[in-house]
Amino acid sequence: MCFEKCARCIGISLIPLAVLSVVADILLYFPNGETKYAGKNQLTTLVWFFEGIVGAGLLMILPIVVFISLEDDGCCGNRNCGKRCAMLASVLVALTGMTGAGYCFVVSAVGLSQGPYCLTDQGWRYAFNNTNGRYLTNYTTWSQCIEPYHVVTWNVTLFSILLGLSGIEIILCFLQLINGLIGGIFGNCCCDQESRGCNEIEVNVYQVGE
Repeated sequence: MCFEKCARCIGISLIPLAVLSVVADILLYFPNGETKYAGKNQLTTLVWFFEGIVGAGLLMILPIVVFISLEDDGCCGNRNCGKRCAMLASVLVALTGMTGAGYCFVVSAVGLSQGPYCLTDQGWRYAFNNTNGRYLTNYTTWSQCIEPYHVVTWNVTLFSILLGLSGIEIILCFLQLINGLIGGIFGNCCCDQESRGCNEIEVNVYQVGE
């Protein structure tokens, strides 16, 4: 059915998004590829929220597996009943995915607004914490961060990527939520229509053969 195929496409589409979210989050721990700042705890505290690794990454495993497997046969020998139950259950799974992606989206937005933790003339601090995100378009102020080198560009790029990826995940999970509701409620009707159509074709072929 089209509902299960749609769910499978959504599940497959979530795979690269989840992988990229994990990679982007991991890179936040190593500004410019350097490991010393993570060891000295000289990173923004938001990176320890694991928004990309857990929220938009690991929590997407369940939706991915469930959405892709929806195209398999139903349970207990009753394909239609199993399909409808599975589609309705996928709604809860979609909500789980939306929660994880939403968590990543919110933390990434806060990370962009707060700015990086960096070394300035006044020591290690959040140089842009009181700008309400206005520093994002005022590139001349980025030079306030002396160390890590280019940390503002690094954080803005990666948090923006996480923001975009999690936003797409929210949309895809929401689409599956709608798809699951429609498929769970009207799935049998569609199956009956498809079955009648197939039976009519078989009868016509049989009559032609006679």
